[in-house]
Parts: sequence; C-alpha cells; structure tokens
Amino acid sequence: MKTQLSRRSALRKVTGGAAALAVASSLSHRLGAADQAAPKLKGHINHSVCKWCYGKIPLEEFCIAGKEIGLQSVELLEVKDFPTLKKHGLTCAVVSGVPGGITSGLNRVENHDKIVEFMAQTLPAVAEFGSPNVICFSGNRAGMDDEKGLANCTIGLKRIAPLAEKHKVTVIMELLNSKVNHPDYMCDHTRWGVELVKQVGSERFKLLYDIYHMQIMDGDVCDTIKQNHQSIAHYHTGGVPGRGESDDTQELHYPRVMQAILDTGYKGFVAQEFVPKRPDVLASLKQGVQICDV
Repeated sequence: MKTQLSRRSALRKVTGGAAALAVASSLSHRLGAADQAAPKLKGHINHSVCKWCYGKIPLEEFCIAGKEIGLQSVELLEVKDFPTLKKHGLTCAVVSGVPGGITSGLNRVENHDKIVEFMAQTLPAVAEFGSPNVICFSGNRAGMDDEKGLANCTIGLKRIAPLAEKHKVTVIMELLNSKVNHPDYMCDHTRWGVELVKQVGSERFKLLYDIYHMQIMDGDVCDTIKQNHQSIAHYHTGGVPGRGESDDTQELHYPRVMQAILDTGYKGFVAQEFVPKRPDVLASLKQGVQICDV
C-alpha cells in the first residue's frame, strides 16, 4: 500500500520524542522548497530524479521532499533501498549497482561473468518491486577499437537478454559524453548505441539517452530522439554547459525536448540529473520538474 506523507505528517512522524528534535529541524529545513502541496502536474511525463545529485540529503528525507514536488521515482539506487522507496510510495525507474561501474564494463569479455551474475541475482528483485530498468555500461576503450567493443558488448548482452526477458525488466546502457565528463568511455555516440541495440536484438535491451551527454557529443537532440526512439528506454536531463539547472541559463530548451519525447509515444520516466548550482537544491529540483512538465 502506498504511503502518502504531507510535510506536516512527515514532521509528526520524526518528532515523537525529544531525541528526534534535531532530525525534525533538519527535515523541516530540507523541505523548504517543497513546503506547498504537490503541484498539479499535467500527467504526460512520469517524473524521476537521480539521487546522486543530492547526496547530502538522507534518502528518507529526500523521498518525502520528492513526493511533495511531484516525483514518482528516485533512481540510480540499489535493491537495498527498495524498502525506503516503498514506504513513501515511490519506485526506482533505474536500478544501479552493476560491477565495474562506468569504466570497466561489457566491452571486455573478462568482465562478463560477474556482470551476468549480478543481473541474475538482481533482476528477480527488481521485477518483484516493479522497477522497469537496470543500468549497465560499455566501459572505457583503453585502446580497444569501437568495432571490437561492439562485438564484445553484444556477446555479454546476449547472455543477459534471456534473463531480462524472463523477468520483464529492461537492461539499459547509458550514453555518456567522453569529451567533458567521462574521457575514453566507449558508448559515447547515439549511432554506436543504436547499432548495439540492433545487434543484441532483444526488446529488453535498450539505451538510456542522457540529453546532457548527447547534446555535447551529437547535438541535434530532438531529431536524434525522433529518429532513434525505438532504441531508447529512458531519458536523463541536465543543463548544457556545466550540467546545472535546466532553465534559461543553458543552451537547451527543455520544454521543446520533452515535447519531442512525448511525440514519439514515450510512456516511461524522465529523470532530472542536473547538479544544482544554487544553495536551495530542492527549489532547483522543483523548478526542473515544472520546466519538463509539458
């Protein structure tokens, strides 16, 4: 059963005794940006957020604030975090924790066994909780050419795909920029990722299209989404340049990008993944959600 917590009820729950007063004070301060009732969002976009961008806020507090803002998901968390999310009526649109992380991924055959083992252990729990996606990465080139990396990733993902199909969870590889944030990362262009999706040939393997990263690497975001949406299962936002707030301080017009996503018939989640530059980080998050709510 989903738990609906208002700011007042959240505070009542944490102020049951004198020992909790410090926690309550902190929570009250954290919820400053979400002090009003949840905004009336249009309902066309399923809103999510990447927790790592708000690392200083404890997950419990962040879930309460997120519900007030109108979020349906907090993502890039692990299976161990599911009970907290469930308590607050939230899902996890993208589950993380794959061995090797970003730099040591599926483009090397020697990594396959541990990644396949992780998926075999994780996918059943993800399916039971109802999360739609689990993230994976190509890994860095480290001297490997892109064709070899493509072939190796295909081998590994063809081992994972039957598990994903069985549990009806989609494994997604994130497109990241290698120009600014992730030097040498292999899955750094949409065309490479789309070719990988074609070679794997499973509806349960697709791409995480990070708009921030692909604006840096490819540009032409709206047309790229239109032309390749069949290969994309999830989207992340972020301001360019600098990965700050998704507002008029940066070069992308996010309402237009969101409309391009909706025009493809997309029904999944869009996650805010900018790093707030302003002191009131929850106000920035609320603004990002409202900008993307087309």
